[in-house]
Amino acid sequence: MENTSPEEQAVQQAEEVAGNKPEEEASQPEKESANSKKKIFSKGSKKEEELEKKIHELEEALSKQKDQFLRTAAEYDNYRKRSEREKAAVYADATAAAILEILPVEDNLERALAQKECSVEDLRKGVEMVQAQMKSCLEKLGVSEMGAEGESFDPAIHNAVMHIEDENLGENVIVQVLQKGYKIGEKVVRHAMVQVAN
Repeated sequence: MENTSPEEQAVQQAEEVAGNKPEEEASQPEKESANSKKKIFSKGSKKEEELEKKIHELEEALSKQKDQFLRTAAEYDNYRKRSEREKAAVYADATAAAILEILPVEDNLERALAQKECSVEDLRKGVEMVQAQMKSCLEKLGVSEMGAEGESFDPAIHNAVMHIEDENLGENVIVQVLQKGYKIGEKVVRHAMVQVAN
């Protein structure tokens, strides 16, 4: 070192330092990569556990929702079937009640036809009695007649099948009822068939 110039000494020192550093530098990245691998692996396993836990929770929630959906669908199907049965039963009961009211009229018509000998007057009297009985039955069922001569024409309850021009009558006035109409409450059962003027 004494015979060497300051430049040579600097080069030697640099070589010595360079010779030592690569070993340190080589070991440092290895240590860092090992540490980072440990950190990544530990972070990865924690994340994986969290994700698996989350997936398990979501699968349970989905299973509950699916079960609830199936129960609701089954309940709705039962409700629909029950409603249809009830509706059919109500219709059958209502029809039976209506027929029960009308059956006495049928009985009287049958009795009238069973008479072998009767005068036209007696026959007419019998028909009038049966008609009165029929009107009574309809009233009990809440059925009322619609359409009378002199009323104003209403397309909601009347069906105009004929039309005449008459200066003595007002506009859209019913001149003749060809077939009576009937309604239950506000529901039209049969429209009245009428002849309308002007």
